[in-house]
Amino acid sequence: MTTIISDPKIPCTDVDPFSRDVLEDPLPFQSELRAAGPVVYLNKYDVYAMGRYGEVQAALTDWQTFQSAAGVGLSNFRKEMPWRPPSLLLEADPPHHDAPRAVLTKILGPREIRKLAESWTVDAEELVDQVLSRGPEFDAVADLAAAFPLRVFPDAVGIPQAGRENLLPYGDHAFNAFGPPNELVAKGAPRVPELSASIASQCAREVLTKDGFGARIWAAADRGDITEAQAPLIVRSLLTAGVDTTVNGLAAVLYAFATNPGQWSRLRENSSLSRTAFDEAVRFESPVQTFFRTTTRDIEVGGTLIPEGRKILMFLGSANRDPRRWDNPDTFDLNRDPSGHVGFGFGIHQCVGQHIARLEASTLLEVLARRIETIEICGPTRRHHNNTLRAWQSLPVRVKTSSTFTRK
Repeated sequence: MTTIISDPKIPCTDVDPFSRDVLEDPLPFQSELRAAGPVVYLNKYDVYAMGRYGEVQAALTDWQTFQSAAGVGLSNFRKEMPWRPPSLLLEADPPHHDAPRAVLTKILGPREIRKLAESWTVDAEELVDQVLSRGPEFDAVADLAAAFPLRVFPDAVGIPQAGRENLLPYGDHAFNAFGPPNELVAKGAPRVPELSASIASQCAREVLTKDGFGARIWAAADRGDITEAQAPLIVRSLLTAGVDTTVNGLAAVLYAFATNPGQWSRLRENSSLSRTAFDEAVRFESPVQTFFRTTTRDIEVGGTLIPEGRKILMFLGSANRDPRRWDNPDTFDLNRDPSGHVGFGFGIHQCVGQHIARLEASTLLEVLARRIETIEICGPTRRHHNNTLRAWQSLPVRVKTSSTFTRK
């Protein structure tokens, strides 16, 4: 993998981490990346990369040195105009990051979202009933992993029904755009004006329901906690990051269980493991694979001097499989404590909606565990390629339903 550049101490590679081969199966490249060193130079993109847990976690925590405000993609906002207004959460640092983060942290806190648990359980039961009524075989991505978040999350935000079909295509393009301008970005580019206009229209105060997350964000603007200009951008951040990542996290945990029947049996015996299972799947599959940062000063990492103003590509998926941090990292194991994984990021930019994602996942898993005795892959699976996300296009499964099912 490694060759030598001007500094013989820095391992480098010609591999393109955004190539179709690597996106299809990133694990071999990530293993080579970790073995090569704490910092590796990517020749194709003239950027530095980190694949080991220690360096990735430290960089995510040190926002003062590894800046998000210059963009968390390959594009450098110091030099280039972003294709849409930057996210006030992902692409901002203190002090500009503080007020939007504080508002969402309160709105999406564990105590607040627990109020959704009962109604979401009803929604999950209705969805599972519908899926199982059609027979024992179905696509776990389309019928469960995508269907459930698209059923409950837009309602929680309070957006209208019209336009919801644009949430996944918009999010797919947004995450693709963090990578290089390759064919995946070009594929989504023609719909950008249409999709951007659709999402923007759903963030307006007048179209949101009175009791959703969106209305509470606008109420924060009325109180002066944020500005009126910030309110729709914060709603947009919820809609951009709150669907695709959860869909892919749910697909990841369903795939993990379908290929690890012993772990499914453990969940059925103890449904309180549902949240551990979701976090372990996020570590195991890392639905968000990569994010960039930009150095604000010269910094030495693992003996490598990274100059100020350089892009750093952090491989979250690689860090989550680093044997320096995890025992048997390539095993999905409910005995593991997965806390500390970087699948939701780390530090002040850690995913503010992670409690929502955990509630969605645990609710659906608990309903499935009561209804389904076994789950297995029953046909060819297919990945959905994205420059940032690790996703499934289709995941055909066959299930055996429980003969002793009772509703909760």
